Amino acid sequence: MTTFTIARIYGVQENADAYRILVDRLWPRGITQTDAALDEWCKDLAPTSELRKWWNHDPESLNEFADRYRAELDDNVLLPDILSRLTTHAHVTLLYGAKDPHVNHAVILRDYLAEHS
Repeated sequence: MTTFTIARIYGVQENADAYRILVDRLWPRGITQTDAALDEWCKDLAPTSELRKWWNHDPESLNEFADRYRAELDDNVLLPDILSRLTTHAHVTLLYGAKDPHVNHAVILRDYLAEHS
C-alpha cells in the first residue's frame, strides 16, 4: 500500500526513500531542477489554471475549492494511469510551492489519492 505525504518544495527533503512528485502546474520560483530533486513533475494532477485563479488560495473558499478540485480529479482521464504508476512506490511525497501547509491543493490531492489507491 502506498503512503502519500505532502511537503513544501522549499523545505528540506525529509524522506530520501520517497518518490518525489511536484504537483503544481507552475514551476516554483527560485528552485532549480537539481535542487528540486524530483522523480516526476505531474502538472496533470494540479488544479486547472482557471480553478487556481478563481480560488486564489482564499481560506474562506477552501471547501468549495476542494469540491471543485475533486470534481476535476474525478473527470481527469489521465488519473487511472497516474495512480497506477504512483502506487508502484511505497512512499510518495507530493510537493507543492504554496506557503500555507494547510491551505493548498496538495492537502486535498493527498487525501483524494489515498482514498482512490
